[in-house]
Amino acid sequence: MKPSALFALLEAAFGARAPVLVVGPPGVGKSSIVEQAAAAAGADLITSHPAVADPTDAKGLPWVVDGSATFLPFGDLKRAAAAERPTVWLLDDLGQATPAVQASYMQLLLARRVNEHVLPDWVTFVAATNRRTDRAGVSGILEPVKSRFATIAELEPDVDEFCWWAIDNNMPDVLVAFIRFRPDRLCDFRPSADLTNSPLPRTWANVGRLLGMSLPQGVMREAIAGAVGEDSAVEFCGFLDMYRELPSIDAIMVDPDTGTIPTKPAALYAVATALGMRANAGNFDRIGRYAERLVDAMRGEFAALLLRDSLRKDGDIVNTQAFVRLASGELGKLIGGSV
Repeated sequence: MKPSALFALLEAAFGARAPVLVVGPPGVGKSSIVEQAAAAAGADLITSHPAVADPTDAKGLPWVVDGSATFLPFGDLKRAAAAERPTVWLLDDLGQATPAVQASYMQLLLARRVNEHVLPDWVTFVAATNRRTDRAGVSGILEPVKSRFATIAELEPDVDEFCWWAIDNNMPDVLVAFIRFRPDRLCDFRPSADLTNSPLPRTWANVGRLLGMSLPQGVMREAIAGAVGEDSAVEFCGFLDMYRELPSIDAIMVDPDTGTIPTKPAALYAVATALGMRANAGNFDRIGRYAERLVDAMRGEFAALLLRDSLRKDGDIVNTQAFVRLASGELGKLIGGSV
């Protein structure tokens, strides 16, 4: 499912105290979406790493109290047992844990208690894991552990939603434009024993951070190759060279009636994305004029892209005369109900 669908599922599951197991390749945002959904639900988050845990982490330490043997909770188990408000307990990378550690969580997941320690009703479990085929050290999850989750949700990256995330998090516009131009490069995971990375949402986000470091050009190219692999780096750096030769975005915003309209799709993606990421209610009259020229030039799909990005950056754009004019004209038919 898409990230937005997983987010909606988790929000509902947290409200119903239903445990969910999230599955997907490395670097697609499983843990991040859990964190975001917990924050949106107003819940505290406890993150455990069973891959490096011992069965006592989920059962407590054997101890003698007043002459009797018992188990004393510590660490994350103690925090969960003492929770006084809505809390999400994330078991991250559960599939990498040993069978003994996985089994130690079975009583907690089903009975919501371990030994004499009972979890409060407002604690909800969610687990995340890679797949066996991802070569991430996952040997599988025990059948009785899997069946204790209300559902198993497989997360798949989505180009539009990644780009919206990138816009919301002020990633470089050239990165967003490239992913739109080459959507197949967003997630091309190829497990390898070599010390190389694959293009994934996580590694593209790392490229966005590298672009903000002002590295020398040669160093930047090598760093990008280290982030997303040589093939993707060659394509992206070629796109980056093209991006540097684009018409001035500032010049287009100053005089949208004479600003150059590119002819190549890669350049159109770049210009539309760059304008959309700079849009606000104060400058949208000029950006809207350029969007109208895109429609007149039979490039309406890029005008629609520009309009959606602009709204993403500043919702007050809907109150501008330019937006009303565009939405009621030919462009309104293109964007349909997507705005």
